[in-house]
Amino acid sequence: MIPDLPALLARHRATFAPLLPGRALRGPGVAWLDFTAANPRLAHPEALHDTAAFDQLVQAMLAEQHAQTGLGGYLENRVIYRRSPHFDSAAQNAQPRALHLGLDLWVPAGTAVAAPLAGRVHSFRDNDNFGDYGPTIILEHELGAQRFFSLYGHLRRADLRGLAVGQVVAAGQVFAHVGPYPENGDWPPHLHLQLIRDMQGRFGDFPGVALVSERAYWAALCPDPMLML
Repeated sequence: MIPDLPALLARHRATFAPLLPGRALRGPGVAWLDFTAANPRLAHPEALHDTAAFDQLVQAMLAEQHAQTGLGGYLENRVIYRRSPHFDSAAQNAQPRALHLGLDLWVPAGTAVAAPLAGRVHSFRDNDNFGDYGPTIILEHELGAQRFFSLYGHLRRADLRGLAVGQVVAAGQVFAHVGPYPENGDWPPHLHLQLIRDMQGRFGDFPGVALVSERAYWAALCPDPMLML
């Protein structure tokens, strides 16, 4: 574990390159989107199995706030995962997973994604279950003497072609793009960004949604991605 990772990221925040080049992530045109049970639009989240209808809902939420970019989701207890059995817990009688561990950036398919800081490709995979990450890239970073990882989910399949484990990615380098549905795990186009202290031996995948009852454990393992933006 890296106990001071959030403080370290906060100290270096001003030096990080833009995640989505040319697209502001603060100020006018940016809105926070709510995917919890408190949002009346989600009274029947099971209906969001139809991804085109889900995309229309996202666009309506953005339009209501006169926004072109949607943000949100870190440690949010979401109802939208009821659309997919992928988030059912393997443990008998346990609640389905609903606690979102990353930050979602709701932007159009094809939006370029750049590395906020230098790193190398730790692993990648097309996690192609319905409701899963779809094409996923995980970068490994070193900041001072600290090592940590950043995960980018719901990408284009084309971004995985020619990629190699250990490949160096420079700060500010475009290395991926937000993918369209259904190839992005069958979600309305968005980027899932997640910070991870310890990959725990995993490659190309890492839990992005957890049990609400395990919030403290996962919050310590996966700090707030806004620290990198």
